Amino acid sequence: MSKLEEICRQVRINILRMIEGAGSGHPGGSLSCVEILVALYFHQMKKGDIFILSKGHAAPAFYAVLAEKGLIAKKELKTLRKLGSCLQGHTSSKYLPQVEFSAGILGQGLSFACGSASAINSQHYILLSDGEMQCGKIWAAAQVASHLKLDNLCAIVDYNGCQIDGRINEIRNIEPLREKWESFGWKVFETNGHNLQNLIELFNDSAKVSKKSKMPAVIIAHTVKGKGVSFMEDNNKFHGKPPAKEELSQALKELKGKLWRN
Repeated sequence: MSKLEEICRQVRINILRMIEGAGSGHPGGSLSCVEILVALYFHQMKKGDIFILSKGHAAPAFYAVLAEKGLIAKKELKTLRKLGSCLQGHTSSKYLPQVEFSAGILGQGLSFACGSASAINSQHYILLSDGEMQCGKIWAAAQVASHLKLDNLCAIVDYNGCQIDGRINEIRNIEPLREKWESFGWKVFETNGHNLQNLIELFNDSAKVSKKSKMPAVIIAHTVKGKGVSFMEDNNKFHGKPPAKEELSQALKELKGKLWRN
């Protein structure tokens, strides 16, 4: 297991412990974006780069990555969703300085990212959910980003195929997603969102292509909701349901006892 894979495993363990301890939270969508966050924070992002978590319900994954990076104390993870904690259920810049964007209602993050990327000449990364692709304000912001030629903006769509009320494309079909982004003037890339090497290569390639073309980039990352835990994978029951103590024990046994590959 590579160093980054080991970090991903530890992040998943902490996500589950945090959510079970809090008695609430979103394990499915937090587990699906682990490799994306680890690739960004442990390889891609440089000093001054800006990360924006638009799918704010995946806050446990973000906090767990910050803790592994040493940006917050690991003991803080036990305070998720507790009264007075800086680790809110959705990210809040009021309580945690590492948070750029206070999340809550989906679909607003890309508009914030456009404003930030147009004002600050730093590389910006924003993590979006696939459910957000159903929001008109995402596409309004996408048009603005293209018009402003924001070549310092890279969006990543965590495409795990599920939302709180079921399958994405059975409720409000977001396909053809690649063609939609292209029609709005973005450079589009696709990959397995759990393959660290592919993600790292695409982050590098997309940045080069954006600078050359003067266009924003988007990476459609195909992921599995609940990745890493057999009974949570592709199981929408765990969209916003914390694991019971017995389920946590089983999940931790899986994560600690096997070497799984993406």
